[in-house]
Amino acid sequence: MKRDGGYGDYEFIADLYDHVVPYRERQDVSFFVEAAKEVDGWVLEVGCGTGRVLIPTARAGVRITGLDISPHMLAVCKERLGEESAEVQNRVRLVEGDMRNFSVERSFSLVTIPFRPFQHLTTVEDQLDCLGSIQRHLAPGGRLILDLFNPSLEALTRDNLGQELGDEPEFSTPDGRKVKRLNKIVSRDHFKQVIQVELIYDVTYRDGREERLVHEFPMRYLYRFEAEHLLARAGFEIENIYADYNKQPYGSIYPGELIFVARSLS
Repeated sequence: MKRDGGYGDYEFIADLYDHVVPYRERQDVSFFVEAAKEVDGWVLEVGCGTGRVLIPTARAGVRITGLDISPHMLAVCKERLGEESAEVQNRVRLVEGDMRNFSVERSFSLVTIPFRPFQHLTTVEDQLDCLGSIQRHLAPGGRLILDLFNPSLEALTRDNLGQELGDEPEFSTPDGRKVKRLNKIVSRDHFKQVIQVELIYDVTYRDGREERLVHEFPMRYLYRFEAEHLLARAGFEIENIYADYNKQPYGSIYPGELIFVARSLS
């Protein structure tokens, strides 16, 4: 079972990532940018990927380090950074590393984990290792923002195993490929709270050739109080729990998001 969600293995994920419509339109960027602007000192983004959140953060004047396990995602991020001004580029450091055990030679006022990479950690041991690594890199009283999805009981019990589903609009790449993305729930383990997912990319090339690319990965869902206990075990105090990126309180939207803001007690 891949603990990085497969992102380190499949080059096509990095190639297509920035063109996927739900990713391009995701409403979380300003939330993380504003949080980063509120702190003094460096910010660490865990799971920075292609720079979807990192680059706007650097444009806003924030010094930020991006950590990611995938060399392919980081290569795209570096390419995108190359299109930015020297001033923006100088605010960014990129590090290839595993979120469970990483070492960066500085401390951070804020650590963010946008868009759920934490949920690719499928065991409590891995989750605590990740939170412990973050603690070691936080300045005293520093904060962590942990972004999870709030489990929908209706979705978890839906009779759709093995079905290819999806209503995402088709997207195009700069080289003229047309891509339709579908998703499939391969299995659900209700005891371990792990779902096995496939993201399916049906690609049509300009010459009419067709190709199917499949990204399979496990994802572990966490409930609110389970996540709270994990954070407490790792030495964090919960300050806020939000249901969306407009900071509406948890419980005001169902299922909504599960966004924790926690302060280090170290």
